[in-house]
Amino acid sequence: MGEHKTILSIEQDIIDDFSLFDNWEDKYEYLIDLGKKLSPLSPEYKTEEYKIKGCQSSVWIHSFYKDGKVFFEGDSDAIIVKGLVGLMILVLSGQLPKDIVAAPLDFINATGLSSHLAQTRSNGLRAMIKQMKLDAEVWDVSHGDKQ
Repeated sequence: MGEHKTILSIEQDIIDDFSLFDNWEDKYEYLIDLGKKLSPLSPEYKTEEYKIKGCQSSVWIHSFYKDGKVFFEGDSDAIIVKGLVGLMILVLSGQLPKDIVAAPLDFINATGLSSHLAQTRSNGLRAMIKQMKLDAEVWDVSHGDKQ
């Protein structure tokens, strides 16, 4: 079993990965690849209840609590946005609820994502992060199933 990586160390890995690319076309390709690696989201979670409000495209995020940690799975109907979902899952899934809630997620600025995403995608990313942090907060309080 591999050692548990902190949110900060995962963020640093992403910053390092992004720095390998010379242009934004390559960085978008990296995002698209992340989206393609996402496990398919079960249709039972592709409902209004799990849909992120504030995203122009359809985005669904489902969270669950296991062994003291919060796990996320998600999907989107837009290829770049699906990559953003994959990126956020990579960073936040499998972490302690309190760490998710407290995470500043500085990698978004450090990679240049915040300045290169269209305004609508940027708003959607913020909405996604807000929902993931809210889910973590709920899990932190309830230590059980949200249903």
